[in-house]
Amino acid sequence: MAAPARAAASAALNPPFRAEIVGSFLRPQALKQAREKFLGPQTPDQNLGPHDNADLRKVEDACIRDVVAMQERVGLKVVTDGEFRRRNWSMDLLLNWEGLKASRTGNVNLYWKGRGRKDEQSSVFHITAPIRWRPSALVRAFEFLKANTKAMPKVTMPGPGLVHHSAGGDNGIRASLYGDVDKFWADLIAAYRAEIAALIKAGCRYIQIDDTSFAMLCDPSLRQVITGWGRPPEALLVEYANRVNEVVAGWPADVTFGLHQCRGNREGQWIAEGGYDPIADVLFNRINVAAFFLEYDTERAGTFAPLRMLPKGKMAVLGIMSTKTPALESAEQLRRRLDDAAKYAPLEQLCISPQCGFASSIGGNPLSEAEQEAKLGRLVEVANAVWGNR
Repeated sequence: MAAPARAAASAALNPPFRAEIVGSFLRPQALKQAREKFLGPQTPDQNLGPHDNADLRKVEDACIRDVVAMQERVGLKVVTDGEFRRRNWSMDLLLNWEGLKASRTGNVNLYWKGRGRKDEQSSVFHITAPIRWRPSALVRAFEFLKANTKAMPKVTMPGPGLVHHSAGGDNGIRASLYGDVDKFWADLIAAYRAEIAALIKAGCRYIQIDDTSFAMLCDPSLRQVITGWGRPPEALLVEYANRVNEVVAGWPADVTFGLHQCRGNREGQWIAEGGYDPIADVLFNRINVAAFFLEYDTERAGTFAPLRMLPKGKMAVLGIMSTKTPALESAEQLRRRLDDAAKYAPLEQLCISPQCGFASSIGGNPLSEAEQEAKLGRLVEVANAVWGNR
């Protein structure tokens, strides 16, 4: 196999980096035990949010220092806190704002699949009051991360489309206390912008928006379900793109935004499948972010052909390493995948990463911390071989 040609441009000083991460890491047992001890069992309609339990914070702090050291040890230039202060990748932010609750009952009709389990409905948002921003745990978590790393600290946050589709789309919004879909969006985007303003004020310069709603629009089997929410998938695609643009518009030029999408990632399970073909043009050409984090670890994500739509000046971070299984991908395998992708987009516009986090919820995916570290080390190894140490 011919290895990809080494990139010739100067070293990248800004994110995204050639070896990237999505955000969450396996929670250490000490952290799980401390959470149970100090907070008690949690159900899907609860969130951690800001807390003032000094004993739990000490354990969180220690575990975050360890996971930051691990990321630096393998050679990553970007780090997160592993989302260790969250129970779930999205709930701890969104349920902290006024007006949103969650459960696994409702008419959204999106279900987790895989690992031989009985299908279980994904979380449903219920709007109980006008949506209003409240200070969240993200800023405080970022301040600790920034103070404890020499690498670029990245913050991850759920995207606005997730709230809309997990509330049942336009029909769900109209059936809520809002009634008016435009008012819902205005309040939601205002909350997002308040959150980002607080993060930027604290010094955050790298923000990744995680929004599964785009990948759901790729799934042929879900498009009828989505149409039942009140609008066809094509219209929702443009709506979600415009809303992301509202969230990211007008911030300082040195703040980098990325958009990550996956087809569901929960303890090795998923929700959707289907290639990016139906959304690629709008995704790449109408959304004003610097980088697109794309799930590409299984055939469920389709081919690399949609990358031909990637415009100059934007980056695609290819999630070609799986967090859902413990098997370590070989360097040869990853480089072969890069070869395939480079047929459709210039190598200089590509990076590599895991397809998603290792633990989107506290339960985590079915692999060990040692296997997790080995996967990250392999990513750095391949990135350095292809692009050099940058």
